[in-house]
Amino acid sequence: MSEAVSCGGVVINRGKVLLLYKNQNGKYLGWVLPKGSVEEGESFKQTALREVKEETGITAKIVKYIGKTQYNFRVSGDMVNKTVHWYLMLSNTFVSKPQAEEFFSDAGFYKRHEAFHLLKFHDERQIMNRAYNEYDGIWAARGYSGPRREPQKGG
Repeated sequence: MSEAVSCGGVVINRGKVLLLYKNQNGKYLGWVLPKGSVEEGESFKQTALREVKEETGITAKIVKYIGKTQYNFRVSGDMVNKTVHWYLMLSNTFVSKPQAEEFFSDAGFYKRHEAFHLLKFHDERQIMNRAYNEYDGIWAARGYSGPRREPQKGG
């Protein structure tokens, strides 16, 4: 069995979460969160920020580490045990550009309940919910219950 490590982000802007749609050669592969493999010399945070930028075109800001997910899959007869480290991130833009080289054909921000139903993988739905719990906690700690605007620098 091989081991693989990736990092990704649950990117939120004004209460909506960023998703990517993967479609390879006309085959539906589903809606996912941005993530990718750790490169040599990179920290997990660096990987997560780079992958979000590469896959979506968005420069996000890490708020907090929110945990990891693990799953297994088979490649060329070898079983791979993959661990993905996730970060809650904030963005101040809705403008995204899906990375065609990775077969992403669409990207967009969706309301929590929409994203929950769109996401293909159960573990990504769970990590998204964890991110929203942290996100909601940030706003509750500020005593703010109005329309959510992402904090500005120094805010």
